[in-house]
Amino acid sequence: MTKVAIIGTGVSAFGAANSLAKEKLDVTLYDKNSFYAGHTVSLKYQEGFTFDIGPHVSFTSDERIQSMLADAVDGDFDTHDYKFNNYWKGAWLGHPAQTNLYGLPTDVIVKVIADFVEQGTRQVDIRNYEDWLLVAYGRTFAEQFPGQYTYKYHTTPARNLTTDWMGPRMYRPKLEEMLYGALSAETPNVHYIQNFRYPRSGGFGRYLDKWARASHLELNHHVERIDARARTLTFRSGSTASYDALISSVPLPEVVKLIAGVPADVTAAAARLACSACVLVNIGVARDDFANTHIDYFYDLDIVFPRTSYPHMMARSNAPAGCGSIQVEVYFSPKYRPFAGKPEDYIEPVLRDLIRCGVIEEHDKILLKHAVYIPYANIIFDHDRADALSIVRGYLDDIGIDTCGRYGEWGYYWTDDSIKSGERAAEKAVSRLSR
Repeated sequence: MTKVAIIGTGVSAFGAANSLAKEKLDVTLYDKNSFYAGHTVSLKYQEGFTFDIGPHVSFTSDERIQSMLADAVDGDFDTHDYKFNNYWKGAWLGHPAQTNLYGLPTDVIVKVIADFVEQGTRQVDIRNYEDWLLVAYGRTFAEQFPGQYTYKYHTTPARNLTTDWMGPRMYRPKLEEMLYGALSAETPNVHYIQNFRYPRSGGFGRYLDKWARASHLELNHHVERIDARARTLTFRSGSTASYDALISSVPLPEVVKLIAGVPADVTAAAARLACSACVLVNIGVARDDFANTHIDYFYDLDIVFPRTSYPHMMARSNAPAGCGSIQVEVYFSPKYRPFAGKPEDYIEPVLRDLIRCGVIEEHDKILLKHAVYIPYANIIFDHDRADALSIVRGYLDDIGIDTCGRYGEWGYYWTDDSIKSGERAAEKAVSRLSR
């Protein structure tokens, strides 16, 4: 039979495999790891805690994808109202912060609103994300809140980013909404995510278990070379596999390194693609009453992390009875903020700042503390991205490699985006085979 090889076993790779299942093809998914799921894997610790690789949830409004994911866990999921908080210089605010100023010092509120009103009278050419923030919120809020968060999360100032990634992510309020949120602690929920779905057990990675059982997987198959002319994959073990069509969900810079004879301009373009790396610090606590949200954002530059999430709030099974869990993200990037040291170096600074912000208390019993380094986290939409991406993906398309997913299309993809990306790659592969 005609052979289709898929490199990677994350959401987008299974999106491609599921789409190809209706075709009369021999489809094999290869993964360098001893486990499948890629960044969708859920880490299960012997202490009884489950952590995902980042705060994964499904909030798609696409009914087809909703049904697909529900079937993947046989309907065993819960729907939650998504809850967020913001921390700034000792104050806890509702979300989004721009419509929840209540609790800030009076002089700060006055300055934020005065700048917002004044900015509304100006005409500004938007050349980058920093310009957009100034226009949308005024200087004080833009610099103190999203400006600082951007530096912590994306590892580079807002002026170095385009606005291509934004979509519905940044809410631009009316003056009346800002005033209401400054005077009242109770505000309407204007966040673009109202609720989410999450498996009752097994972590987010459970969404892939049923798909994996229906697929042909080859784990511990680390691709070391792609010969696009001969259409063969060579693995670290020395074994090889042939293919008629190839789909890859692994990061574009890594794919380029595997191909012999890549033109110099393509290699240079791949090196310009920026992505953050992340140290995830997973904390298990011997109580579960310290969180009433799913995610908190931290804007102060002297706090080591920009975001925390609480897995036990997403599914009670993610922590032992009576216990809670915290996942803390600390960001780096090879291009802007290189990582140094070991992931474990960040455990104590994280615990220190969690106590300082009042998330946990100094006397809390910590049952688990573990750090893991993730080399590819979030795509950085800097000013190099569009041109470099065009060169790299154009080359891969020319030699017959279809890419998918967050790292294969180099986009800011959610779960449903990634599934659809895999489906598009499958359609392209089938089209190639029919030529």
